[in-house]
Amino acid sequence: MKCSVYIATSADGYIATIDGAVDWLHSAGNPEADMVENPDMGFGAFMASVDCMIMGRKCMETISGMNLSPEQWPYGDIHIVVLSNTLTTPPENLKDKVEMFSGDIVDLLKELENKGFNQAYIDGGTTITSFLNHSLIDEMTITRAPVLLGGGIPLFGQLDNQIKLVNSEAVAFPNDFIQVKYKVNYL
Repeated sequence: MKCSVYIATSADGYIATIDGAVDWLHSAGNPEADMVENPDMGFGAFMASVDCMIMGRKCMETISGMNLSPEQWPYGDIHIVVLSNTLTTPPENLKDKVEMFSGDIVDLLKELENKGFNQAYIDGGTTITSFLNHSLIDEMTITRAPVLLGGGIPLFGQLDNQIKLVNSEAVAFPNDFIQVKYKVNYL
């Protein structure tokens, strides 16, 4: 199964503030920029390329805390699995949207493949790091927001080995966000 990352960070590499807030994403960048050509910076096209999503518990809790309306829900009807060794049921507002999983991620990928899924969207810093440590991420798209948080939750945790990123493609958006896409090459 192909596993892809699509995530935003601050320019200094944080995915959230120390308390888990991501509201800085909405205030970063040039709000006057003409984003008509690519208003979502490729997110819709990326979502059209995946058929399931795997996220960590903290990521799910952040999304749950946003109390998104059905119109605001960014993931459509994609199959979402949440990794957690502590929770067995999702928050009430996500009960019909996510499935909880506790166990080995390699087994999870096999299970998803057996159900006919082909490409997974991997989200959440701890989850991404775990997938990288298992050599399971194939490509990463990282969008840097033009803001320095000075601290927070970093995108990557402790990696077991160096990982080479290859075939980079970069685009600068009119709103001052910069997006880089990499293929992952495990050394």
